[in-house]
This record gives sequence, C-alpha cells and structure tokens, in this order.
Amino acid sequence: MYQRLKNQFFMKTLLRKATALAVLCCGSMCAQDILWERSYGGKQAEYLLDAQPTADYGFILAGASLSVKGGNKEESNVSDLDYWVWKMNEKGEAEWQKNFGGSGPDMLYSIKNTNDGGFILAGTSESNKGFNKIDAALGKEDIWVVKLNAKGGEEWQKTIGGPGQDLVKSISQTTDGGYIIGGSSASPQSLKVKKGLDDPYGKSETCRGGLDYWVIKLDNKGKIAWQRTMGGQYNDVLESIVQTNDGGYIMGGYSNSPASIDKSLDNYGAGDYWVVKVDKDGATEWEKLYGGEEDDHLYCIAQAKDGGYILGGSSASATTGNKSKTNKKGADFWVLKIDVKGGILWQETYNTGNVDVLTSLVENSDGTMLIGGYAQSEVIGQERKKDKKDINDYIAIKIAAEGEELWKQTVGSNGEDLLKKLVETRDGGYILAGTSKGTISRDKNSARGSNDFWVVKLKDKDKKKKKEEKRTLLEAIPNPAGEFTNIIVGFDFSGGTAAVYDLSGRLLQQFEVSSRTIPLDMSQYPEGVYIVEVKTDKGTDSVKVIRNRN
Repeated sequence: MYQRLKNQFFMKTLLRKATALAVLCCGSMCAQDILWERSYGGKQAEYLLDAQPTADYGFILAGASLSVKGGNKEESNVSDLDYWVWKMNEKGEAEWQKNFGGSGPDMLYSIKNTNDGGFILAGTSESNKGFNKIDAALGKEDIWVVKLNAKGGEEWQKTIGGPGQDLVKSISQTTDGGYIIGGSSASPQSLKVKKGLDDPYGKSETCRGGLDYWVIKLDNKGKIAWQRTMGGQYNDVLESIVQTNDGGYIMGGYSNSPASIDKSLDNYGAGDYWVVKVDKDGATEWEKLYGGEEDDHLYCIAQAKDGGYILGGSSASATTGNKSKTNKKGADFWVLKIDVKGGILWQETYNTGNVDVLTSLVENSDGTMLIGGYAQSEVIGQERKKDKKDINDYIAIKIAAEGEELWKQTVGSNGEDLLKKLVETRDGGYILAGTSKGTISRDKNSARGSNDFWVVKLKDKDKKKKKEEKRTLLEAIPNPAGEFTNIIVGFDFSGGTAAVYDLSGRLLQQFEVSSRTIPLDMSQYPEGVYIVEVKTDKGTDSVKVIRNRN
C-alpha cells in the first residue's frame, strides 16, 4: 500500500512539473506568431542598421549596400558601400528604394520620420565630393546628413566633421523643427576654427582623449546651431540620444575613461554605462555611471511615458559597483529604469547565450517593454560551436513595467542573424529588422546575397484582445501640412486617380495612383484648405488638407 501511494505521489508530482514546464514553454517561448518574413538585397551584401514605422502602417529600412542591381535591388551602388533606404508597406512589400553614395564607403546608421512627412538620414562617409555627395570630405571619416521628402527625393545634405575620425549613431527631429545628432569624435579642432576663421560645419572643440561624445544641434535647414564635445582621457562612445520632455537631451553610451576633463566620475570597472543629461543649449545638468567590475556597454536610451528613463545594453559584470542583478552566463542583456535625476528605480538581467548584445527597446502604451538583440556564437578555445537555435538569432523579450520577463521569442536561420532594430507598427505588431548571413533554413524562407536585410513581422498575442479599430478610409499625415503630406488609403485597391481641389471646386492637379500611400507635393500652393479626392476600383473618398507654410 505504502509503495503504491508513494508511486502515485511521485507520478502526480512528475505530472505537475511537466504541466508547469509545458505552460512555461508555451507562455515564454512559443506564444508569439511570425506573421511574415522578408529578405531584401542584391547578390553581394547589405547591412541593415536602422528601421522606423511609418504612418501608413508600413515601415522604412536604412543601412548600407555593396550590391549591384539584382535580387530585389533596383539600382547598382555608386562606388563602394552606399546609403540604402527601402520604404515598405505593411505587408513588407517594397514601395520605393533609394541609393546615395560617393567615391568611398558611406554607412547609413540612423533614419527618422520628420514632421513634414519626409525623412532625415545620418551616417558616416569617407567620400570626397562626387556622385551623390556635393561637399568635399573634411577629415578621415565625416558625418553625412541627408534630408528626404515624402517621395524619397533629396531636399538637402550636409557634411560635418573635423580633421580626424567622426562617427554618428543617432539623429532625430527636435520640437523646434531642427535636428539633434549624437555621435563620437576623435578629431581635433578644425584648422579654420583654430586659426580664428569661420567654419560652419567644422568641429569647434578639440578631442579630449580617444573618442569623445559629440553632440550637434542643427536648425531645420541643416545649419549648426550649437555643438558640444564631452569626454575623459580615454574612449567615450556615444550610442543613443533623445530629446526629453523639458526640451533638453539625455544621452548614453560606453566609457572606459577615469574621472578626467569633462567626466567627473570614476568607473566601477573596465567600462560602464555613461549617461549625461543636458539642457536645450547643451549645458550639462547631471551625469551618472552604471556598472560593475567588468565591461558594461549601453546601446540605447529612451524616455519612459512616466518621465523616467530606460537604459538598455549588455553587461559582463557580477553584482558589484551599482549593479545589483548578477549575470547568469557570460554577458547578458542589462536593463535599468532610472528617475529624472538618474536614481536607479529597478534593474534586471536577461540571459540567452554566452554573449548577449541588446541593441533596441520600445515601450508599449501599457508600460510593458519589448527589448531586442542577438546572442553571439559560443566559443570554446579557438573553435566555434555549431550554430544552434537561440544562438546567432534575433532575440525579442517582452518585460513588465518593472522588468519581469513575460515572454521570449527567438527567430533565426542556420547562419548569423544580427537584430539591429525592433519597432512597434501602427497595427500593434512588431518589426524585427537586422542583417542575416543565413541561407534558407528554419524561420528564414528567402535569401538574396551573402548578407541581406532580413525583416520579421511578429504578432504579440499577449496584447489585450479588442475589436480592431476601423481604419479611416482616407487620411492625410501630416495635417496641417508643409510642402508634403502623405495621403493614406485605408483599403486595398488595384488602381485609381487622386485629384486636388481648392475650396471653390477648381481642379489643381490629377494623377494616377496604385499605392495605399500617396505622397502629395503641396509646395506650389498658398496657405489654405484643399480637398484631396481618391477614386479607385474599390471606392471613392476625400479628405481636407490644411496647407501651412510654418
């Protein structure tokens, strides 16, 4: 009897554990649906470095291309690596693509939407004047900024830099209509500035050590309003900068400098997260270090909806310094929530492989967050382990408002897949975008060249189920509009026409349309109200658009 009861108890315990494991696996690893995946590129190599959602439920991709025309790439590169921009609809189908390059390597690192419906691009360039680049090189490696309109046409471009190496990781539009650039510089002061001459796009301050934080504020036409160099005696690499609710800016990156020059704090370890808050004119308000006894590298920073800040990166440190959450294995994702003065509210680590690199994060409307990156190959001695699931794959982890892991999704092929950006799209899904070296295998059903842009659309099944909002049949974004607006059609159609009328009913222009996103050039019209009518084989609708020159 005793043995039978003991066996029954053992079986019930085993069943409970198996059920709990199954629930954990289903809830944590298998809960999310891959809606679709796409590969973009030519026969050579493409490197994706940024992505952004767009108002028409689609998205735009940015990076660099080495490929000639072929695959699904419509143009050959100009010379070496070129800026490459792809505008996609919500199904991942290409709407347009653009190539910009000079005589040398040009790497596009950042793209953002602008309030006129266009886009601002920033990257590094080693090109001199020629091909698509209109300015001469200023140093070894410069910052190259390009402004595009809603159709992808170039409006203006600027080359910014000193005599040495200047890098950029982030650009975005500011509330005054200008732009903020976050980068790193090893350049001394520009020679003209040193001689007391005007150099409108040169470097105004000399470098402090190796690489320094370099922040540049532009006006709406790309002219430098102010710039600021910050650093210690070694390397300080700026990775992310955002405008804050008070009109200032918060920036973060990696520092291995001791307390010296502009840096007032000593590191906890080999390298730490270095976060600096400045006012609207670039003056320092406070600075903080976060780290343990080893190497800790911040890659992204964001202001939370409650006014605090979210820091995301990778840490190799145990519980030392001000790191209170130890690693599980090697380098792990490390996320911190801090208050408006830099005080730590909570922190957490997340483990997948031996070296986990966090590259992107997004906060949802309910305060939960999605963090993303990749796990690099595990190495034993000099021999790399065979690629396996979860290693060299895209990693997306959803966490609660205070850091608890809710679910994890890995997506990948049998090759190396490096996630660079994840974004929430207008329909509530997520785009996971990066570079893939993998051939067709596992989650990847298409391949173009040796390195492709690879995009995966993920559905979050944990989001509260509600009736899908009925999409507006026709809307204009932005509205009021400047020189451009985008007319967004809320239904599928095969073909039709768009027409613009003034309030007296006079037809101003008419043209054929075949895409649900219709960039509309309004630069030739005076301020006022206009009617845009779209007639298609599936229906007709109209929208009022206010033309505003401010």
